Amino acid sequence: MAKLRSDFDTLVSALSPELFRYAMGLCHNRDTAEDLVQETFLRGWRSRADLRDTQAARAWLYTILRNEHARLYERRRPVTADPADLPDLPDLPVRGYDTSAEAFAMRRALARLGADYRDPLLLQVIGGFSCKEIGEMLGLNTNTVLTRLFRARKTLREQLGDSRPLEARR
Repeated sequence: MAKLRSDFDTLVSALSPELFRYAMGLCHNRDTAEDLVQETFLRGWRSRADLRDTQAARAWLYTILRNEHARLYERRRPVTADPADLPDLPDLPVRGYDTSAEAFAMRRALARLGADYRDPLLLQVIGGFSCKEIGEMLGLNTNTVLTRLFRARKTLREQLGDSRPLEARR
């Protein structure tokens, strides 16, 4: 039991920062993201016997986190506002979280993306998962993942004011 706990503690230490970044990408709220990561690890610990392949633990925890995020909205409808109507946030120094104007613009553009495009993009950029792994996690085939990633990047470029073709930007 002590060995299992030690292995799980190592996993928690290694994956906490990237799971937090992924949670922030999903919910855009620091407190909620911290709660999501904590609940993810709690559920992971409780159902550790269900994990058949320890090599898949990372993807398994990402899936738990995504499901926990979805559970937040099963019972309640979130109050939504158009991000363009919100006042600009002040630049506050926060360790580990980019508060620059460029990062704010990127987060706002990501928030405008539909979940069908945002989720695969965050899994690839923050999680570092391959298209095949993303497809398995989201129940999509690899070609669908590739298409959604392409469209997500194209939409972000347009929202951020760079609609030139990729070749023209080099």
